[in-house]
Amino acid sequence: MKNITIPTPLQGQTLEDKVRILTEGAKYDVSCSSSGSARQGKKGALGDCSPAGICHSFTPDGRCVSLLKILMSNECIYNCKYCASRREEDVERATLSVEELCEITVGFYRRNYIEGLFLSSAVFRSPDRTMELLTETVIRLRTQYNFHGYIHLKAIPGCDPQWLDLAAQYADRMSENIELPSSAGLKMLAPQKTKESILTPMKRLAALSARSKETRGRAKILPAGHTTQMIVGATADADGTILRLSEGLYRNYAMRRVYYSAYVPVGNPSLLPVKPPDLIRENRLYQADWLLRFYGFQAEELLNPAENFDPSIDPKSQWALTHPERFPVEVNTAPYEMLLRVPGIGIKSAWRIARAREVSTLRYEDLKRMGVVLRRAAHFITCDGKYHGCGENRAVLKSYLLAPAFANKDPNQISLTDAALLLQETKRSALTGQL
Repeated sequence: MKNITIPTPLQGQTLEDKVRILTEGAKYDVSCSSSGSARQGKKGALGDCSPAGICHSFTPDGRCVSLLKILMSNECIYNCKYCASRREEDVERATLSVEELCEITVGFYRRNYIEGLFLSSAVFRSPDRTMELLTETVIRLRTQYNFHGYIHLKAIPGCDPQWLDLAAQYADRMSENIELPSSAGLKMLAPQKTKESILTPMKRLAALSARSKETRGRAKILPAGHTTQMIVGATADADGTILRLSEGLYRNYAMRRVYYSAYVPVGNPSLLPVKPPDLIRENRLYQADWLLRFYGFQAEELLNPAENFDPSIDPKSQWALTHPERFPVEVNTAPYEMLLRVPGIGIKSAWRIARAREVSTLRYEDLKRMGVVLRRAAHFITCDGKYHGCGENRAVLKSYLLAPAFANKDPNQISLTDAALLLQETKRSALTGQL
């Protein structure tokens, strides 16, 4: 290991000042889910990453409340137009040393503020130097401070692969942000970054994780896998394009999660929208993401590349409306895979239906007890040959499927109260996957 030179703090800043600046700067990264690691408690060690030791509560801007979410530095050499830490942005700057980060993390844990650490950084000095210091922080926490809690570490694009290999041995999860959905958008808004510099670390982390799974009897590398995040609404890329990119990341890079972050107007306004996209769009993408990962849908089934989701209904209902020839289905005989495609029937309720119908014929009133949302599902199913829906008229059917905020209203004229109700409903399904 090379000798580490600790960055010199800015003159006159207290540790409290730096923590305030760097936690504020970290809030724009939403890819901080703490699920998926099975690191168990260890005698004499601090922290426990078993499922019961991690809180899955999230604040409205995406922060996981159980993690210390912080940047090592916001002094960036890059000038990405959408970024709050870009080189030309007039913001307070700060840098924490390796020792300061370790002390803060352990101190917060001892006070029961956190269960783990989400550590990222702007690229200061160089990608190699930044990744070297991030890696040193994780190693020191594990070895010198005996910290055994959850650690999510951000990979820096363009760094030497040796730092990725080393960091992956100590972190539970790593992530690298793909930033923007298209190469054209990246070239326009982040010209110092390239598609290759972002995808190369993804390939390496995927290979490291896969190799670890094949090796028995050794410590598991990246037990919680690796993730990425992309910004939605900073460029003109449609939901269909974004969804195809996500599908490719899951398929080709063994990505554990793709996170979607609605653009926040903090960057250069000359090249970016003045207003952020509606958060409903972000939630619809999360719902569609669940359909890709758990419901057997393909991206091309849900949208054409140039299309956006209808904000007034969820993606599964939108798909069902465009495929009337597939419905209604008989719940007592339909294949499990088809049950998953019925609006209002989630993974758990489809499994319960499949198990229960092996014993006896299901009746309509049985479905509600199994968790089926009959307000949506009734229009797409028959139960023991009986239909309880509103018929085949698409306009009438859609009116029954509208989210409460859109019922009898112009989708472009909803109030703040309506939007809050809609976000509450869509976030619930986006987090649980029950669509």
